[in-house]
Amino acid sequence: MNSTKTAFLFPGQGVQTIGMAKELYENIPECKEILDRSEEILKMPIKQMMFEGPEEVLTATENAQPTILVASLMALKALEINGIEADYTAGLSLGEYASLIYGGALSLEDGLLLIKERGRIMGSALPEGLGTMAAILKLDDEKLQELLKRASEFGVIEGANFNCPGQVSVSGENKAVAEAVKIAKELGGLGIPLKVSGPFHSSLLEPASEEFFDTIKEVNIKELNKTVYSNVKGLPYEPQDDIRELLKKHIRSSVLFEKTIKHMLDNGVDTFIEVGPGKALRGFVKKIDKTAKLLNVEDITSLNNVIDNNQ
Repeated sequence: MNSTKTAFLFPGQGVQTIGMAKELYENIPECKEILDRSEEILKMPIKQMMFEGPEEVLTATENAQPTILVASLMALKALEINGIEADYTAGLSLGEYASLIYGGALSLEDGLLLIKERGRIMGSALPEGLGTMAAILKLDDEKLQELLKRASEFGVIEGANFNCPGQVSVSGENKAVAEAVKIAKELGGLGIPLKVSGPFHSSLLEPASEEFFDTIKEVNIKELNKTVYSNVKGLPYEPQDDIRELLKKHIRSSVLFEKTIKHMLDNGVDTFIEVGPGKALRGFVKKIDKTAKLLNVEDITSLNNVIDNNQ
């Protein structure tokens, strides 16, 4: 291994695609084992959803969250068996659970069962249609604050995901989010409604976070053996942090992804490997630092590329 500092980044909801991790399943026995074992633990047709869909089944929150986590853990296993590791790790929203499994705080079984329950609760937190999200692009912080202030006259709206400069998602009541999309255009930016089943990472999910806490407080959480970042803080978990409390807040709090990446860069991380389906996280990192080395693992070709880069 060369002397670069590497971070693993795990994706969040929205990256699910039919066929994800299929090549890893078919070519790497250890990856096949992860999926087969996950299916037993979750008692869900994970493989069928991942490889065959249909789209509307895979996209439902209660299915998207566990399937993305399993696909990410399969990609992680492919890296581990090739001796590729990272000292730093973060995930976007549900990706934080893959990070906590990698960092040793959660067992595979506990992590999977938590995400299954989290997906169920978040998928049914509010009656369908009672809240949504939108991506707000190309606005600076000042204009974003103006947008939130003006849109909040129409209902609850909050910043949900602070991904990178000029890309934030907002979350809240339908009317307020619809107004935010209009206001973004007025302010010289762009608002894009997101296909989600609820207003994630907003205070509207307070009851869901309380319900989830009933499950999480029963789980055995061990000491971390890697630097794992908390979305809620945008900074690493510290020994004195209550991981259960932060994961409870995680459902209803903003995801401070840009802050996380900047902190990693300040600590000398120069190589970021997106572990799991999609390329959203690499896009965010590129907007934060154009000089960072960006890799990913989601199939055999991308895995081989990472291996070649680590010779």
